[in-house]
Amino acid sequence: MLSTRFMSFSPKRPDSWDTAITVAMLLIPIGTAIGLRWIGPWPIIIALVACISARILLPRTVPVPVAMTLCLIAVVVAVLAVGSFAPNLAAMLYPVFMSTGLFIVFTVTLVKPPSMVERFARIVEPDLDERGIRYTRKVTGVWITFFAFNGLIAAWTVYQNDLFYWGLYNGFISYLIAGLVFVGEFTVRRRVRSQGGA
Repeated sequence: MLSTRFMSFSPKRPDSWDTAITVAMLLIPIGTAIGLRWIGPWPIIIALVACISARILLPRTVPVPVAMTLCLIAVVVAVLAVGSFAPNLAAMLYPVFMSTGLFIVFTVTLVKPPSMVERFARIVEPDLDERGIRYTRKVTGVWITFFAFNGLIAAWTVYQNDLFYWGLYNGFISYLIAGLVFVGEFTVRRRVRSQGGA
């Protein structure tokens, strides 16, 4: 039976620093779409690297799997590498790098378990049962599909080289789709929980 504690899991309330960093990272695509017109790419790249570095270095309320930290480091390296010869492109490629990194990390954890969602689940439920493990593998697969789709669309918006549509997708539509995926998974989770008799 899928663990009641996992199925009813709700993250701990984030501290103010964690919330501020999360909000800043969410606003970066909109800031990029506006900032590239007025201040140039390097202030945006510096702000992006600062946010990711803070996310990596500052202690968090809920521990994060090492693979996620490595993904963020890889994103910083990729942005700085491209920025060394094409800073405008580097700023716009950030969503592509992020989706690609998450796609790779989540996929690797399916090949070499535990899956990424299981790793997060075990933070609050160390004794996750077999049904819970199967469920988290399926959810990991759903997020892999999302990251692949999101990365491809983000890359297409970069290719179009239109800051309005780039900002619209990467700063709004992609978040809306991710939210729908999250709500859909939460709804399915509640249904699985009720079917398990928990």
